[in-house]
Amino acid sequence: MFPFGQNIKSSVTKICSATLCILCAVLIIMQFTDEVKWGIADFIIAAILLSSIFSILELIRLKVKSKNHRFLLIIISILLFFLIWAELAVGIF
Repeated sequence: MFPFGQNIKSSVTKICSATLCILCAVLIIMQFTDEVKWGIADFIIAAILLSSIFSILELIRLKVKSKNHRFLLIIISILLFFLIWAELAVGIF
């Protein structure tokens, strides 16, 4: 069974909206500066990565009952997201 339960439509809407907002912000920024130069592949990878982290965070929010465990899992997930993002951006490893 899908982990989001009854709120699947709401969860998917939140995830897609957050992902699209961030990607649109990057697209708008690209119009005003030469510092950001993303291609279509960059947008696809970012969309996959962002929707994945938002899905994981939503899953943690809905399934983990203990506030301490939830906080710890969210922090670990966000740190892992930033580590992957940095690796894809500049290749730190």
